Amino acid sequence: MQLHHWRRAVLKVGSSLVAPEGVLSTRYRLGIARFIAEARLQQREIILVSSGAVAAGRTVLPTLAEHGRKYLSGKQALAAAGQARLIMSWATLFDFPVAQLLLTAADLQDRQRYVNAKNTLRELLNADCLPIINENDSIITDELKVGDNDNLAAHVASLIDADLLIIGSDIDGLYDKHPGKFPDAKRIDCVDVIDASIYAMAGGAGTVAGTGGMQTKIQAAERAIKRGITTVIGSGQKTEFFHALLEDRCLGTSFVPKGDRQTARKHWLQHNLKSQGKILIDAGAFTALRERGASLLPSGITAIEGEFETGDAVDVIWQNGEQSQLLGKGLSQFDSSMLQQIKGLRRDAIAAIAGVNASDVVIHRDDLVLT
Repeated sequence: MQLHHWRRAVLKVGSSLVAPEGVLSTRYRLGIARFIAEARLQQREIILVSSGAVAAGRTVLPTLAEHGRKYLSGKQALAAAGQARLIMSWATLFDFPVAQLLLTAADLQDRQRYVNAKNTLRELLNADCLPIINENDSIITDELKVGDNDNLAAHVASLIDADLLIIGSDIDGLYDKHPGKFPDAKRIDCVDVIDASIYAMAGGAGTVAGTGGMQTKIQAAERAIKRGITTVIGSGQKTEFFHALLEDRCLGTSFVPKGDRQTARKHWLQHNLKSQGKILIDAGAFTALRERGASLLPSGITAIEGEFETGDAVDVIWQNGEQSQLLGKGLSQFDSSMLQQIKGLRRDAIAAIAGVNASDVVIHRDDLVLT
């Protein structure tokens, strides 16, 4: 199936690809690494979500591997020891820098942590670095777990405003029945509505090293397409699957949002989030946002109305004399109290008030939807 041209993708690879026999292997990862390198040569951005920390930990701590995976603290210890080995094993496959980011559900639920994670990923991509993400298995409990890396990848795709979510598996898509048990099973090439009948086609976890299965992949696809992000599930064991993606084609199952992606994104920002306040801007900022697609900087802000927290949605309004015009809605990277102090200021003056580590962007262009 032909896909829309994608510029930024989140690629999730599970334990069946990273550790097919229960220990780290380059059997499939070499092909995955080649795809990532070739995508970057095409000026596309990739964020990698990789399983495999516990599997890697079994090699690092073989004495614990025998019994440790049977209880929580043992799994956490294996993950802690294995995460370093996992990242190192990926880094050796590339001639460009990689960075590790470990997340929990709490990081995605807390406004400030969410914004911090988004800013970190943006900076890494701007620095031409490959972010490699995993759930922070060494500290999480059931209350803090995202649950599986399929759904974590969907969260990350939403977080970083990706065009495409790629879920690499040991099977080449969703089938109408189990292909290992029924020779007449047929692959579903495209899904545009995820309902009970789609979930009924999914089974449980497929490998000893994995924690998910087709169920979690469909959950991730449903989460992603609600945010307007096309999702594909295919075999990460086959180089032709990745070659097709470089040509904007899917040799697997694609889950396609209704309507175009920008419409879905606008719908989420404009209708799902209630504005908690207003940011008034000057004519220069209006022109920069409307005509050049820029981000909103403190220097272009003239006034703040209402009280809001970091990560809240706010209306952006151009105040032209006694006339005002709603320009759009966006997610603020500062709370209203701090914005009152830094509005109208340049970068050097902002650092003296908000701190040297503070962002110099109030609303990033990816988080702004114009009316």
